[in-house]
Amino acid sequence: MTSTAPHATTEPDPTWRATVRARLVPPSPFPAWVGWASALAVALFAGVLRFVGLGRPGEIYFDETYYAKNALALWVFGYEHETVEDADAQLATGNGDIWSGGADFVVHPPLAKWMIAAGDWLWGLLPMTEPVEPAGWRMAAAVFGTLSVLLLVRVAQRMTRSWLLGSAAGLIMALDGLHFTLSRIAMVDVFLTFWILAGFTCLVIDRDRTRARLARLAEQGSTGANWLGVRWWRIAAGVCLGAAIGCKWSALFYLAAFGLLTVAWDYGARRSAGHHRTALRWFGFDAVPAFFQTVGVAAVTYLATWSGWLATSGGYGRTWGEQHMAGWLADLPGWVQGPVNGLRSLAYYHQQMYTFHSGLSKPHDYASQPWEWIIMRTPVAFYYNDQPSTCGQPDCSTTILSVGTPAVWWLGIVALLVMLGWWLTYRDWRAGAVLLGVAAGWLPWFAYPDRTMFVFYALPMLPFLVLAITMAIGLAMGAADSRPEFAPWSRVAGGVVFGVVLLLVIANFAYLYPVLSAETITYEAWADRMWFQTWIYGNGGEG
Repeated sequence: MTSTAPHATTEPDPTWRATVRARLVPPSPFPAWVGWASALAVALFAGVLRFVGLGRPGEIYFDETYYAKNALALWVFGYEHETVEDADAQLATGNGDIWSGGADFVVHPPLAKWMIAAGDWLWGLLPMTEPVEPAGWRMAAAVFGTLSVLLLVRVAQRMTRSWLLGSAAGLIMALDGLHFTLSRIAMVDVFLTFWILAGFTCLVIDRDRTRARLARLAEQGSTGANWLGVRWWRIAAGVCLGAAIGCKWSALFYLAAFGLLTVAWDYGARRSAGHHRTALRWFGFDAVPAFFQTVGVAAVTYLATWSGWLATSGGYGRTWGEQHMAGWLADLPGWVQGPVNGLRSLAYYHQQMYTFHSGLSKPHDYASQPWEWIIMRTPVAFYYNDQPSTCGQPDCSTTILSVGTPAVWWLGIVALLVMLGWWLTYRDWRAGAVLLGVAAGWLPWFAYPDRTMFVFYALPMLPFLVLAITMAIGLAMGAADSRPEFAPWSRVAGGVVFGVVLLLVIANFAYLYPVLSAETITYEAWADRMWFQTWIYGNGGEG
């Protein structure tokens, strides 16, 4: 049986060329400027939402007690440093001289803290010559939270070929309470999410560019292309995923998942292009290079995030290599011993970090299991303050409850089921990609049932949950020419679904906004917004 695809030595068949191009490169139905304009508009809205009241509350709260001070220490010393007992209060009053002792043992990589420090610098807080404003150490989180919304709009537009659905995706994430609160606090999770989403975006662009190149080769009658050129966007994805690991180790799950995803896309592209001996070409010219372009580049990027620690001598465990120098190292030149001992010290530090994480099982009222995240059973009370008579009533409350907007997460459950059914039925690459994105950020945590975990660990899977909602809406709206006899009615029904979903998300977020943003409201208004007992007490009982 012979292939229907023409060989490179024959005249390309126009019908075959058109079929291959249609399979590989779906046309964009809107001009590029429309996509960018809508993305920037949604990102501007998200940015305003995050920056208004960013300095509220005017003190360090929740895990800012670690990250705000660690960021300042990195800027001053190049490594995390121990602080005085009342460092939080001193920092909030503008005193940056809060150091005591020596190096501090910190269990997360440094990149996100360097980004927080850069936000401090941009805000004008470093060096500490002016009174500190908490908005300064939260600035970077607000910036990268906003940029993650911009990224989501653009990647959703690529995946759905709709500027409207892409804009809806950005709006939904902008109005999620978990993303909102974590974009207004000096913690690492929003940076982790940004770099993971950036890596995914680069891979989607690489997929489009690769398939476009295969289509061009097909137009020339080639079904045996081997090397497809330098995959710069896939290399960029490796950089982004390495940066994500440099924020938090949980990004390793995404590196593994996305590494498999991109080579699966390559195999499908070569099959669609009608290549002969697809598996052999795919393995030698796609899969093997992909390992170095993702895993290899990510490893180099991750190591670079430790530059400050490696370039100084005072970091925790920094001199372990010199103090435990193996005999064979003594025979090496001094210029070799230094870097080798630095890497050995870094390996020792990582062993200590892994020991801490693997044994972390300290009880916490707001700790939760992964199954609770998707339903927002146990959010985290980042901040609560009882301020009598400041709201015009005898009892007032000021709180920051880090909870995902229920309309987003609960609708997300339905959307995931739709995507699963769609993928099983049609093997749609987009459905598979979002399912994998959610799985990589959620399922691995079930392997650690005794570990102390919190709902904000779920933030990296939020963009993929939102993509699932967006694509489910797209399926409801349908294509105008998919069923001509039902198209008008299906479009009307889909438009209703689109409007109802967005209205639910907007209304739900607006209702919860006072308890997400540290607004001072009456105690009764606060209590009305605590829908479940676990939103008040967590798993700590009725205290």
